Formats: sequence, structure tokens, C-alpha cells
Amino acid sequence: MRAIVCRAHDDASVSLEEVPAPPMIERGVRIGIRLIGVSFANQLVLEGKHQNTPPLPFIPGTEVAGVVLACAPDVTAVAVGDRVAAGTRSGGWATEVVAPESTVYRLPDAVSFEQAVHFPTIYATAYAALKWRAAVRPGEVVLVHGAGGGSGLAAVELARCLGATVIATAGSAQKLAAAREHGAQVLINLAEGGFREAVLQATGGRGADVIFDPVGGEVFDESLRCIAPDGRIIPMGFAGGRIPQIPANQVLIRNITVIGLYWGYYVGWGRALPPPGTDARVREAFAEMFDWCAQGRLRPRTWVTYPMAGFREALTAITSRQVIGRVALQP
Repeated sequence: MRAIVCRAHDDASVSLEEVPAPPMIERGVRIGIRLIGVSFANQLVLEGKHQNTPPLPFIPGTEVAGVVLACAPDVTAVAVGDRVAAGTRSGGWATEVVAPESTVYRLPDAVSFEQAVHFPTIYATAYAALKWRAAVRPGEVVLVHGAGGGSGLAAVELARCLGATVIATAGSAQKLAAAREHGAQVLINLAEGGFREAVLQATGGRGADVIFDPVGGEVFDESLRCIAPDGRIIPMGFAGGRIPQIPANQVLIRNITVIGLYWGYYVGWGRALPPPGTDARVREAFAEMFDWCAQGRLRPRTWVTYPMAGFREALTAITSRQVIGRVALQP
């Protein structure tokens, strides 16, 4: 099969190669890949800077959509020929991958491969953050930073599905226009300055009930100055380049909660296994998200699709912050 292989943590050591197909595993599902998701996290993995970087050499890639080619004898959730989305710890940047049954999800007819490739980690992470961890309630205000990116647009849409009012921040008018198309009601252009006063004005001085922050750095710091009492802030990533230090005194005096969320914990990628019943809970989440997608309430946005040989161009587009939505690779 063809795959992108990383043999050392430098650009010259990452290349498209012919390699043996991966062996079947217990409760494994072999998938012929039709589309591959690309994210900023992939760049961190290739540089050896991500907490989930596999041992060298490895095939990167955690989100795929495709068709089931074969199943281990003990698999019951899917069958040969099914259209599926799947999350993988690695190995997704290839023409085939073998994933555990627990992270493979059958697609409804109404959900395309192009839509499906967004769900295994990006939409799943936003769903778990907003519904499970922050418990967003109808009528609450959710502030979404980085709202023009894949993670941000997913959070905008899911917050709207949960009945929230959404305030979106982004660094350009084009990205804010995309956030509006996906459901954001209040738009703040960070190229014109900070956001604290605009958030307070939009909320009658109360602040945002929930803040979804994949940016970190100064954005996180300013978020603490416009969060509502009993508010919840979710640091989802640090695309801004600096990991913020959380001042415990601000957590105390503002009566707020800082929420951590690592999606991999729920699908067995963490250091500790999730509690019994998590697999059913995850499948219920995907069923709800796919249903919302079929209804048109979730509309995953693919900015551009590159051939697999164009993986460097895909990563450059992401790291240069050109992308609105997601980037994909096609084997």
C-alpha cells in the first residue's frame, strides 16, 4: 500500500512510500481509505512535539473515512462493505489502515466521506467538551475562539445544537463570515483589537458562560477577564504558541471552573482506561452527531483536498493559518 512515513522528526525524513499493509489485529477492522483528515496536531506529531507521538518510524494520521475491506472474526459493529469513519492513534495517512472496532463508526447514507472525516476527533472533541464536560445548557452564552478553524467551527455548530448563543472570535473578516454561516451570532475580529469589552457588551456585562479556547496564550488570559460567574473555560489547545499559566486566585474569586478534555481518554488512547460503559456512550454521541449532520445542523467544512503526495502543501496551509475549516488528503 502507499503511505506517508515519518522516519525522523524533520521534514526531509517524511515521504510517500510503498509499504506492507498493516496486519489484522484482534477485533480489528481493515479500512480502504477514501479521505484523510489533516490537522495542526499532525504537524506537532511529525515534529515530535505531541503527547501522542509514536515511536519512529511511523505513519501519522488519526482521522479517516472509507469502506470496510475486512473484519476480524470477533467484530460485530460493522461489516465488509460498510461506509465508515474511524479514529486511529496513528496510521491514517495511507491507502489502508487497521483500526480497533471500538473506534470505527458506520455512516448513515446521508453523511458523505467528506463530512465524515471531520468527526473522529475534531467534532468528537468539541462534542465531549461542550456537552459532557461543560454541560452547556440552552440559553447560555458560549464564546468560541479560533472560530474559523476546524475545531472552532465544530464548536460553533455544536454549541448551537445545544441551544446556546455563540460569540465567535477570529483573526479575519473571512473567517468570521464562515463562523456566521455555521451559526455564530456575535462576531469579534481580533485583527481590530481585544475581545473582552465586546463580550461584556454582548452579554449585558455578565460575560460568557462557557469559553472554548484552542488558541491559548494571551487569548486565554483575556478570556479570564470576560467569563461569567459559575463560568467554565476549556483550554483545547495552544495554537497561539504559549501555554498559559492558570492563576488559581482568579479561579477562586471569579467562581469559575477550568475544564480539561482529552478525547483520546474516551477511546482508550490515554494512560488510564475509561470506565465501563464508555464505548456505548461514545457510540451514542456519534449517532447524535451523524443525525444532526443528516439534518443539516452540522455542516463540516473542507477548505481544500490535496492528493496524498501533497501532504506538505496541506500542512503548510494549516500552519500558515490560511485554512477556513479543515484540510483533507485523498489517497
